[in-house]
Amino acid sequence: MGRMAIINALIVNEGKRQKGNIIVNGGLIERVIVGDAITIPSFNPQKVINAEGLILIPGVIDDHVHFREPGLTHKGDICSESKAAIAGGVTSIMDMPNTIPQTVTSEELDKKFEIASKSSLANYSFYLGATNHNIQEIIKVDKQKVCGLKLFMGSSTGNMLVDNGESLETIFRSSPVLIGAHCEDEATVKRNTLYYDGIYNHDIPFACHPQIRSAEACYLSSSLAVDLAKKFNTRLHLLHLSTEKEMSLLSPGIPLSQKRITAEVCTHHLWFSDKDYDRQGWRIKWNPAIKTEADKKALMEALIDNRIDLIATDHAPHLQSEKENTYTKCPSGGPMVQHSLVAMLEMARQGALTIEQVVDKMCHAPSTLFNIDKRGYIREGYHADIVLINPKAKWEVTKGNILYKCGWSPMEGQTFSHRITHTFVNGRLVFENGKFDESVKGSALIFNR
Repeated sequence: MGRMAIINALIVNEGKRQKGNIIVNGGLIERVIVGDAITIPSFNPQKVINAEGLILIPGVIDDHVHFREPGLTHKGDICSESKAAIAGGVTSIMDMPNTIPQTVTSEELDKKFEIASKSSLANYSFYLGATNHNIQEIIKVDKQKVCGLKLFMGSSTGNMLVDNGESLETIFRSSPVLIGAHCEDEATVKRNTLYYDGIYNHDIPFACHPQIRSAEACYLSSSLAVDLAKKFNTRLHLLHLSTEKEMSLLSPGIPLSQKRITAEVCTHHLWFSDKDYDRQGWRIKWNPAIKTEADKKALMEALIDNRIDLIATDHAPHLQSEKENTYTKCPSGGPMVQHSLVAMLEMARQGALTIEQVVDKMCHAPSTLFNIDKRGYIREGYHADIVLINPKAKWEVTKGNILYKCGWSPMEGQTFSHRITHTFVNGRLVFENGKFDESVKGSALIFNR
């Protein structure tokens, strides 16, 4: 990889917007030069990109995706979904363990790393899945290689529910890595499902989803996770929070690097509300459920005041033929990784938050929260995971430009104001104006723990 110059960009990084230039060499950011265009010959670059009118940010780090490989590759695979991620400005992903077979042993983890090394366009890591019985696998996990431990405290796709109280205590006491917890109280969800199934004679409307996977179900489980984390001083990360009530579990005013309990919100919980079920139906059936306008507002407020630490996607593709079903037979989850950044930039354009905050919550915070080595910031010596964005290039999401293997998106028909034009991974241009260099492969993330 030779030296490359990106000049005249509006760099958004670490809370600032400033015109500047980036020199990339050997896969790393060699120089960051704020101000007017540089004297190009002095750096002898092999390639120069004039980014006049474009925004330059660090690559997005998505800590919560389900790329479905191995075993569910009819829905998506590491190659197809990482390609969609790259087109959306996501340069690093952390993939979940509810595959077939489930990623609950070091052997299965190694297999996924091997697949990704050959097929992922984005950088990658993988969660080890917790079960009621795999504590020996948890104890020996490689802290520098594995992003975290995924704990299902509520059943979802793949049903890896950990529901044994003694097992939960052992996991919270013993995990050498961050625990990422899916929190929904199983007894409450089952009770609510039976209730609504009786009312609607086995034909439950999708609009009942937030009543079935209710705010009460979320809070009961999240509060249990927080209590266990406090009891054992465990490093806990609450995944895809969806309710106003859960915000009372989080503390503002603590620097992210000092937090023992952190939280994420997903794009769909900020974009949609229960008002959208009548129009979207199966397309927005996620676990936890998309809930009320009041919940949506509270999530954004908590994001702004730093009770919530980062934005992820919970990208979870299913075929449309699988989703187009009755409520109880429709799998939960949907694709989002291609559209998460442009959706958040659209919210910034509308004034819900700033572009600087988008970059902080999608690029900087995941790097800090997971202690990722030299990614997530535009800094000299850091890996050159870089995204260029045209802020004045409107486009509409259509079947023809969706890259997910499942072939659909809940964002279909939506017009966005920002378009991703270039994505660099480790200093190599993997995506440029709709075209990919699929010879470029990402690297395994390293965690400084």
